[in-house]
Amino acid sequence: MRMVDLITKKRDGQTLTQEEIEWMIDNYVSDAIPDYQMSAMLMAIYFNGMEDTEQAQLAFAMLHSGDVLNLDQIPGIKVDKHSTGGVGDKISIPLAPLVASLGVPIPMISGRGLGHTGGTLDKLESIPSFNVNLSEKEFVNLVQEHGEAIVSASGDMAPADRRIYALRDVTGTVESIPLIASSIMSKKIASGTNALVFDVKVGNGAFMKTEEDATKLAEALVSIGKQANIDSVALLTDMSQPLGITIGNSLEIAESIAILRNQGPKDVRDLTIKLAAQMLVLGQKAPSLEVAIGLAEDALRDGRALKKFKQLIQDQGGDPAVVDNPKLLPQAQYKIAVKAPRAGYVVGIDTNALGVAVMQLGGGRAKKDAALDLAVGLVLHKKLGTPVSEGDTLAMIHANQEDVSAIAAQVQQAYTIDSNVPVVPPLIHKVIR
Repeated sequence: MRMVDLITKKRDGQTLTQEEIEWMIDNYVSDAIPDYQMSAMLMAIYFNGMEDTEQAQLAFAMLHSGDVLNLDQIPGIKVDKHSTGGVGDKISIPLAPLVASLGVPIPMISGRGLGHTGGTLDKLESIPSFNVNLSEKEFVNLVQEHGEAIVSASGDMAPADRRIYALRDVTGTVESIPLIASSIMSKKIASGTNALVFDVKVGNGAFMKTEEDATKLAEALVSIGKQANIDSVALLTDMSQPLGITIGNSLEIAESIAILRNQGPKDVRDLTIKLAAQMLVLGQKAPSLEVAIGLAEDALRDGRALKKFKQLIQDQGGDPAVVDNPKLLPQAQYKIAVKAPRAGYVVGIDTNALGVAVMQLGGGRAKKDAALDLAVGLVLHKKLGTPVSEGDTLAMIHANQEDVSAIAAQVQQAYTIDSNVPVVPPLIHKVIR
């Protein structure tokens, strides 16, 4: 086979065979296929898509490009959660310790920022000395001993996806449904999980802008899960505005700590509890979602979830003192208010633009190997449906550069203010099993 022939075949809208997909992944991992040819293939897949069997075969080929963990020695049903990425989406951080505190083992393999969205690993690394790069043995031991770990996929786990993931971020191919689905599932199956909950974002701040596309992605994920004998459920959740009131790595850790203290923004708390309930049912720790919601609320109220987060930080080399004093997290030097130009109601937020603004501050990656400024970001004072007066603060920029006038203008333009009260979309659009 030749890679150029496979690129041409997919460019012309044809279906790749299992043999061709496996050959392509094997040769890419062994450096026989260069990045520029894989980039061309990613673009061809972006424009022409893949059949259901193709995307499953791509997931399995990437899965078998490295190690597959066996967690059978850990008792119980291992459950993981994955979000397709959104602006201000810090849910995994309070969710993992919450569910683990209720007895469900959480072997969580997470990712870094992709495009305009933030990554769980980047956020956790704003905790001083927190280590996401554990060995597979360390990862398994932590899940066995303390019921939770949140790590990066090791170099030995789905190495093909690790390389393709970085290419997608810088080649404009992030939003492809087959590439998203196969990427997610290759890592999740490799982690040894028994069940999965997917948080598929939909709206102007998500990779899936429409409910139709988000539904297709959710169905693709659940379909691959079924073929891999993994119980799965997908929730379509709203990303027509940022989740919570913070965007940026250390800022989102501070907000996550507030949630674990049974405080913080209602939307983050509600979604954390709803996802936890699904995980508790899949993990057979609750007979129904109603009972599971009650269990999750109790664990937030009585401090069990917060204690479990401290344990997670300590287990992975971080400083648990940040839980009691979030000011130990990286702090930006400058805080600049973005003011409302007129009175009215916030009727629209360009969530994508806010994510890009944080990236321009240094909180996200424009290049795959770019270093992050973990302190910078935005704190939102106004969200959809909020009344505003002229001169009110819409958002506060946290920056380590004094002149952010261009970014401030971008943030201001991301808000649409009108005299009519808007209808705010529901947090959860639908559930797909």
